Amino acid sequence: MNLSDSVEVLAGIGEKTAETLKKYGIRTVRDFLYNLPRDYENFASPTSISEMRPGKVVIKGKIDSLSSRRARRRNLSVTEGVIRDSTGAVKVVWFNQGYRLKQFSPEKEYYFTGNYELKNGRYSLISPSAAEVADIGTRTGLVPVYVAHGRLKSHDFRRLINKSRDKFNQIPDLLPSVAKGTRKKALFYVHFPNSLKVITPAREYLAYEELFELILAAKLNRQENEKLKATPVPFNKDKIKEFVASLPFKLTNAQRLAAWEIFQNMEHPTPMNRLLQGDVGSGKTMVAGMAAYEVFLSGGQIAMLAPTAILASQHYEGLSRLLELFGVKTALLTGATKHKVELKKQIKNGEINLVIGTHALLTDDTEFNNLTLAIIDEQHRFGVAQRQKLLLKSPEGLAPHLLAMTATPIPRSLQLTVFGDLDVSILDEMPAGRQPVKTKILKEIEIEEKLYPEIRRVLSLKPDSKGKGHKMHGQQVYWICKAIEEGSMGDAPVSEVTSVKKRTKRLQEVFPDRKVEFLHGKMKPVEKDEIMERFAEGEIDILVSTTVVEVGVDVPNATLMVIENAESYGLAQLHQLRGRVGRGSSTSYCYLLTSGDTWPTKRLLELEKSNDGFYLSEVDLKMRGPGEIYGALQHGALDLRIASLTDTKLISKAQKDVAEFLKKPEDMVKYKELMSGITKYQQITTLN
Repeated sequence: MNLSDSVEVLAGIGEKTAETLKKYGIRTVRDFLYNLPRDYENFASPTSISEMRPGKVVIKGKIDSLSSRRARRRNLSVTEGVIRDSTGAVKVVWFNQGYRLKQFSPEKEYYFTGNYELKNGRYSLISPSAAEVADIGTRTGLVPVYVAHGRLKSHDFRRLINKSRDKFNQIPDLLPSVAKGTRKKALFYVHFPNSLKVITPAREYLAYEELFELILAAKLNRQENEKLKATPVPFNKDKIKEFVASLPFKLTNAQRLAAWEIFQNMEHPTPMNRLLQGDVGSGKTMVAGMAAYEVFLSGGQIAMLAPTAILASQHYEGLSRLLELFGVKTALLTGATKHKVELKKQIKNGEINLVIGTHALLTDDTEFNNLTLAIIDEQHRFGVAQRQKLLLKSPEGLAPHLLAMTATPIPRSLQLTVFGDLDVSILDEMPAGRQPVKTKILKEIEIEEKLYPEIRRVLSLKPDSKGKGHKMHGQQVYWICKAIEEGSMGDAPVSEVTSVKKRTKRLQEVFPDRKVEFLHGKMKPVEKDEIMERFAEGEIDILVSTTVVEVGVDVPNATLMVIENAESYGLAQLHQLRGRVGRGSSTSYCYLLTSGDTWPTKRLLELEKSNDGFYLSEVDLKMRGPGEIYGALQHGALDLRIASLTDTKLISKAQKDVAEFLKKPEDMVKYKELMSGITKYQQITTLN
């Protein structure tokens, strides 16, 4: 069996079904086989209707009296019927599953699995799954449950996988480090278990395979990187000590260690490939500045790429102030930069040592004399092709040293697997004077009574001494709006623009003596930059915004943040948003507003009790899985179907086996299936 063939080669899958599958990422035979059951129903011992008790039940019976109606709530259909066995009858209800009307024949028997619970004053079986008794085969009673994809329901996947049952013995082996035939056996038992005991080891093996591929891809990337040549940058101990002594603040131990790791990396003739990670405000830019100064001392040029003009300007202001005292000629290059032609000439001639900019750095006419170090801030905001453009601007035959920075802390297990080709430096200390942000969960109904008085208090406080704030009489506030807001009468959702404007209007009414303005993603970049600049200058008291401020300009005078509809955001994003306040020496606050009367979610409770981004990243990984976490860190889809990146034992075993496998690289050609799988992972995981 060729697993890279289109799904259409499988029995029962025609052009129409293949099109539906492709919409959900199932394009090849491999994709189809690895579309694993999410659960299993055990029909071995169904309960008779007369003995049913509230909770999850499995019953066997015939169904009749099926009908469908619209509920009072808009966009909700209700399908109802009655299930009978020899002992009694029970009402069954499905919501928004109109296809159930045509699914059943009154003469046939079915298994139904669902919750038996009190609904509208009577006990009913709510939204059960259903399977025809004749299709199950009662030998094991175990039936896999698949995630529905569009019109293809769980029973459709069971039917299709059953048509390929005799083909499982043709599945090729993937890994060299395990017994022959393990893979086909594992896949067979996951889809066709003969007992509950075989499922766990089968899934564990498939998870191990996935981790092996991922780790091998990262290690091969590291090997490729080590074949490249770079300009060695000697460590200049005396000059660096002099530079550090001149700083107006004391470096944290974490900053010292990270800088030392970078200096050691850059001494080698192979390019550094290092990721510097640390919470917002942990001092990444300063570490990058020290690396830039070291390269300047050796005669090399440095490029620093930032995702927005305002962030580039912020880096330029901070670094040029410190570095130009030591002779480092620094320039800012953005779309708005005047006299670009002259500046680009200076960069090409080597007159500019450090250029900080946005995508303007990537244009073909931006050429360097001797690019030795590339620094990419918030590297996940740039695609692979964009990063490559910058890296190719070094002298012919050489690659620049690469320092990527992220304020999204990466869980340890992701570092070991996905980022295995990278060296990682961690800034896990905050500079002196930085205080943790006090976080509190409030219900939206408490805005008038509790939140508005707190905002008034903060707006009347003395401006933060480290902030600009010279045009205003108090501290400042961010108010983050939910991007989409339901209409008050169940109307169609309104746009983020309407949502932000509506909240701005309300706050202007409540605080008529304050300057309240808004910011949203539909504004032009120039407009967004102008608003943020005015906020930084202290001309705006309250800035109402969507999440466009997640990574933005440093405003030490902003000390209070409100996040509406907080339960709809991921933990990492909430932590990033909260990082916009607490930038100065004043006490800062973050209020998480929840809608309705529901109890706060676990992630909100975790955020309320902790300011530690690394701890929160581990919690986030356990709650959301690696795909979503990785998506926030880098372009590319990390689609782990089985493996859990919290399984440290399995990761450790896969790491050891990969190391052993790499001792005989010539063996790789024997495993074509493995090579095609890791090629995808190599493209996703590489930074260089």
